[in-house]
Amino acid sequence: MTEAPLYPLRFDPICQYRLWGGRRLGHWLRTSLPSDGPIGEAWMLSDRDEQPSRVAGGPLKGQTIAQLMDRWPELMLGHFAGQFSRFPLLLKFLDVNEMLSVQVHPADDKASLIPNGNTGKTEGWVILEAEPKSRIYAGLKPGVTAADLRTLSGSTVNKYLASFMPCPGQSVLIEAGTVHSLGDGVLVFEVQENSDVTFRLYDWEHVDAKTGLSRPLQVEQALACVDFEQGVIGPVMPVVEHMQSGERERLLDCSYFQLWRLQSATSFLVGAANAPRVLVCIEGKGCIVYDDREFLMEKGCVTLLPASIGSCCFRPECPVTLLEIAVPDLP
Repeated sequence: MTEAPLYPLRFDPICQYRLWGGRRLGHWLRTSLPSDGPIGEAWMLSDRDEQPSRVAGGPLKGQTIAQLMDRWPELMLGHFAGQFSRFPLLLKFLDVNEMLSVQVHPADDKASLIPNGNTGKTEGWVILEAEPKSRIYAGLKPGVTAADLRTLSGSTVNKYLASFMPCPGQSVLIEAGTVHSLGDGVLVFEVQENSDVTFRLYDWEHVDAKTGLSRPLQVEQALACVDFEQGVIGPVMPVVEHMQSGERERLLDCSYFQLWRLQSATSFLVGAANAPRVLVCIEGKGCIVYDDREFLMEKGCVTLLPASIGSCCFRPECPVTLLEIAVPDLP
């Protein structure tokens, strides 16, 4: 492991047109956005055939994460190498300027509804920006039935769906089977299973400016995925954990990913032995110190630490806030 040809890896963002998007991701990513239309998603780490992430710099510049996984599975994934054939998480920034469709994702046990190359889809959000009008819908109010959701509309969505006003710093876990939506000025970082399966129940009467058409709904497939026993979903309460300098909080913890928020003005450790980690800088600036080299991170940067790197030092230039993301061990 000590002779790994790998290093802390950043990837070129993959910007995605979404009719509900905005233009704020250009500021976050310090880059020019394509065209002048709404950009709703920037995929920062994607091991998907249709949208593969490519290394942004260094000796491996231009190679896809799939090529790295094929060539060095143990160095990339450590003790997870025999468990996953591709990187198991998909990481994004979302600029949800208008409302996302009311939707649901399938759980892994809904195999008949999941296309080849996908899995179920549990996801989590960390709220980065929000406006007074912003809203998150997550979960059902008591007594809501399939018949209610089959005729969901703008006049009934608040009757049937639980909701709250998001605030920066909050985190939300959206397990597969949860009816959800968010928008009207929300910007989030999203971690999810490596899947791109979504079934829409209602789309707020949106019309796609590119086609002049409404987007299709998948009501029956969505209803087949809904967990009607789940109930109301709200923000996750952070769990403070020990860190030698600064503060470490566990924000999200499920079977598919774990996510912590780290805040410090002095050097601290990141990464883990024999397992990959992902770092996301959401405030401040600093560098990862590895192999006598420094790898800059500033607001909007996402860096993959391959398993071969293990634990290393992060050195802030000013007070910094990072997210650190892990793949959990099997129970």
